[in-house]
Amino acid sequence: MTKKWHHPGGKLREQGADTLSNAELLAILISTGVKGKPAEKIAEEIIERYGSFFGMANQPLKDFLEFKGLGDTKIIRIAAAFEIGRRLAKEIVTHEKEKQTT
Repeated sequence: MTKKWHHPGGKLREQGADTLSNAELLAILISTGVKGKPAEKIAEEIIERYGSFFGMANQPLKDFLEFKGLGDTKIIRIAAAFEIGRRLAKEIVTHEKEKQTT
């Protein structure tokens, strides 16, 4: 029988980040929902609208205010996560180029 977690953070802790869907990862950043709409549902709506993290990545931050349950703090948290991802990707590319020239 598959265990049902109340929040994807428990699943991440017990099974690893690679087992989570994009919506579950996003729900961790969102953290809490609003009455009648948990973080997981908000995350699913965002992924459904934009199709992927790539589709979300360059959207104006104000566009995320259209989602019930997202305010400035949660949007800023999501934007920071995307920036960390961009910087990590840039470091990986730089590192790979350095390895090829040595």
